[in-house]
Formats: sequence, structure tokens, C-alpha cells
Amino acid sequence: MLKFKDIYISGTSVKRVNEVEIAASVEREVVRAYLDHPSVPDMTPAQVAEAKRNIMRLLHEQDAVLVAHYYTAPIVQALAEETGGCVADSLEMARFGRDHGAKTLIVAGVKFMGETAKILTPHKRVLMPALEATCSLDIGCPAEAFTAFCDAHPDRTVVVYANTSAAVKARADWVVTSSCAVDIVEHLDAEGQKIIWAPDKHLGDYVQKKTGADMLLWNGSCIVHEEFKARGLLDLQAIYPDAAVLVHPESPASVIELADVVGSTSQLINAVRTMDRKQFIVATDQGIFYKMQQAAGAGKELIIAPTAGSGATCRSCANCPWMAMNDLQALEQVLRNPGLQHEIHVDAGLAERAMKPLQRMLDFTAARR
Repeated sequence: MLKFKDIYISGTSVKRVNEVEIAASVEREVVRAYLDHPSVPDMTPAQVAEAKRNIMRLLHEQDAVLVAHYYTAPIVQALAEETGGCVADSLEMARFGRDHGAKTLIVAGVKFMGETAKILTPHKRVLMPALEATCSLDIGCPAEAFTAFCDAHPDRTVVVYANTSAAVKARADWVVTSSCAVDIVEHLDAEGQKIIWAPDKHLGDYVQKKTGADMLLWNGSCIVHEEFKARGLLDLQAIYPDAAVLVHPESPASVIELADVVGSTSQLINAVRTMDRKQFIVATDQGIFYKMQQAAGAGKELIIAPTAGSGATCRSCANCPWMAMNDLQALEQVLRNPGLQHEIHVDAGLAERAMKPLQRMLDFTAARR
């Protein structure tokens, strides 16, 4: 079981340390967590500091900005913030890149995130540290098979989660994120529309239960969230009976049923900020703890939910293996050699078709603000 200690992010804390000490404390914690991660190549703290300096310099020289997903390593998220980039979910990463003045976007995430950024910003160069970094939801919903599935049910409106390829988005009528999926499906259901949902079956089941919509679900899942088990969560609740349970809706229904809050990454972070609780059990990728700790401040304890249950073999250990490919060495490499092996390309016609369902979502959510 992994527990995160308090990290002093702001200028006030129970220890009343000054801002320099706070920054040093955060830096030490972030570097330690990075070097302790099993996927990180052997590096010394001095090598980490040198890599960071090189990346900062290269970002400036190449007029590039770094956008990082919540599930990347804390040190990558911190670097994005330090260099004027952002840490966010996939859609906000793409929107930030679209609106930023930099000519090049460095997307620390997985491939569908780079594609989404390119769709929203076709005139900019979009690079990724590891083009082979993918997602089980993307892999599990190949465009050709999904198109055939949709063609077999022509009377249904096609709604796809953002965690899909550009080609799957191009076949959809709507793209949704976990934060707006319920609202959009509820809207479509009120219009009498029947729905094809892809790719995450757990998120689809959650949306279906919340809305009562007629939904035909694709059979996909996230390897990280699939590993959270109700039995392990119940055991942890017995140890921390006063803790609020925060769950991402990509988790199995048995886990969602135990939650105090079910929501997207940004919604879970906000829950820690606003809820009057001292302890939180968190069932999503452990990368979220970097931003979640900032939101919590001092005095709140974050506890990662157990994965795989008692005695099972953990495939994910609450950490996406593809997100972990975005390490400092890969970031430095993409900036030193920004060639075709790192660049995201989306066919112009495909991008235009994929933009239509994305734009529907953007317009819908803007109208609800």
C-alpha cells in the first residue's frame, strides 16, 4: 500500500517553513519518487538536475512548450509547470497547446493525446517523447472493427470517449470526456436517441446507470482502473473508516459503488480541495497525486487504493506503463532529435472528420458554463 506524505506546495504549512525550504522539499520529494520508480533508468540526483536544465534550455531554443498528463511522473508534471506549460487531462492539454504561442508542442502522454493536440492545432508541430506509448482503450478499439460495429447498427448515435484514436473519433457523432459524458448522453437520451458507446465498458456502464439511456457498449477497459478491486478497497476502508473514497468511472462497478465521489481526474482533484475530510482513498493512476497534493495542501492524507486484490498479480499497480515511457531521458531525446520518429501526423481529411464530433462536445460544454 502506497501512502503519500504531505508535500509543502504553498507558502504556508504547519511547519511554517519559508518558500525556499518549501521548494527544496518539493524538489527532493519529486526527484526521490522519480528515481524510485521501477521503469526509470538508473540516474543520480545530479544527472536528473542536468537533464532538467538541458530540457529547459532546449524548450526555449526550439520555441516549444511541454504539456503533461496527470498520469505522467511527478517530475515531468513539475517540469511542465516550471517551464510555462501545463498539467491537465488530454483535452485540456490539447486546448492549452492550441492557445499557446509556441510553434512546437511536446506532449507527454500517450499517442491519442498527441493526435488530439494535432487535430486541434494542425498548423503546429506536435512531438511526443515516445510514439509507441499507447493506451489499452485505444488498442482495444481498432478503427476497422469499430466501423463495422457501427455500420451494423445504423440507427444509433455514435459516442466515443476521448481515449480513442483519431480514426475512431472520425467515425463518431460525438466525442466525450469523463467529466461531460453523463451530461451529453443525458441530452441525447432526452432527444430519443439510441447510442453506441466506446470504448470503456465500465465508464459506459456508469453513464448508462446514471442516465437510463439505451446504450450498446463496446467491450474495452483501462488496464490501470480494471485492477482496482472492491475486496481490497473494503479492507482499506476498515483501516481508514473516516476516509473519503474517490474513484474514476473507468473502474469496475463494484468499486464505483463504494465511492463517495466518482469523477474525472480534474473532478477528483477538486474533491480533495473542497471536501472537509482529512483522509482520502484514491482509486485512479497514482500520477494524479502530484496535483492532488497541491490541491490538498498540508494536513490531508492521500492513500492509493490497492490493485488486483489479495494474492493476485498486479499488471498495472495503479500506474500506466505507457505513461511511464515519458521519462526525462526521452524528453531530452525528443528535443535534441525532433525527427519523424517523434512527430505526430494526422491525415488532413481524417482530422477534419474527427474535429466535427470534438467540436460538438466543445460547443456543448461551452454552452453549459
